[in-house]
Amino acid sequence: MHELAFPLLVGLIAVALAFDFLNGLHDAANSIATVVATRLLSPVQAVLFAAAFNFAAYFLTIAIPSLHAVAETIGKGLIDKDVVTPAVIFGALGGAMSWNVITWLRGIPSSSSHALVGGLIGAGVTHAGIGAVQWGGLNKTLLAIVLSPTLGMILAMLVMLLSSWALRRATANRAERSFRALHLLSSAAYSLSHGLNDAQKTMGIITVLLYSTGYLTGPFEVPHWVAISCYIAIAAGTMTGGWKIIETMGSRITKLSQHQGFSASLAGSMVLFTASALGIPVSTTHTITGAIIGAGTARRASAVRWGVAQNVVMAWIITIPASATIGALFYGLTLLF
Repeated sequence: MHELAFPLLVGLIAVALAFDFLNGLHDAANSIATVVATRLLSPVQAVLFAAAFNFAAYFLTIAIPSLHAVAETIGKGLIDKDVVTPAVIFGALGGAMSWNVITWLRGIPSSSSHALVGGLIGAGVTHAGIGAVQWGGLNKTLLAIVLSPTLGMILAMLVMLLSSWALRRATANRAERSFRALHLLSSAAYSLSHGLNDAQKTMGIITVLLYSTGYLTGPFEVPHWVAISCYIAIAAGTMTGGWKIIETMGSRITKLSQHQGFSASLAGSMVLFTASALGIPVSTTHTITGAIIGAGTARRASAVRWGVAQNVVMAWIITIPASATIGALFYGLTLLF
């Protein structure tokens, strides 16, 4: 157990919630890019819509507590929870938040989730060496970097195919009305799954902080007040919006129709709900980007601006190494004090 004065504990929790807020702001595009790009909702309506369903994920976990498995993976499945110190947590949050700000200012839809993973790995390894890494949890997280956008793309193409067949005899006007309603429902599902998976990452960080300082005893479980605080923080961040990234996600990768927006949102929500049930902290950014590319490709491959997509993928590749490096530097700063 590592001693930490209560005011410092409160301050570190506040920093974690600030990251959660920044996560919501940075990843708002994930939830609302398709509805904004297709003009199904205005930007303000879309942000409020997404924030409401981000927070609604809290009530879903009350009904199904096992859906908090992602928080356990972050809290004890990446770095051995018994070697985590407040300085490691500070380094992890510093690395993740710094990378989020850099990519947000440049309008790059990188992953807040993987920035946190990278920051935690960088600070944890700097503190306790490579032996502190929990390879089972890290390997499934790294595997999800490839699988989540790939599955999102495949599922979006499949949804496009099946929904086109189901409405093959409908008139153009009827099909358009149907897809507008379905798109709104699928967007709600995606916002719900986004809040469910993303808010848990900060829950895991706060929970392992409480555990390492002796403020959490007994089973390694997310306290109720931690869960509701994280859902409020990510919903508040989503309401603030992330307009530069929304532009990249919603219009620069491919031009979306209501049909494609519905397919992308539904495919993305299917991947995220499955990942949450399996305790895998996937990137909501990766997932919806893959789904948008899949929906665009289903129309025709040339509909996708592959140059933009390539830049997005490059940001994914460097996120964990970059945030790990920054996380290690922030951990090093604590040694000076």
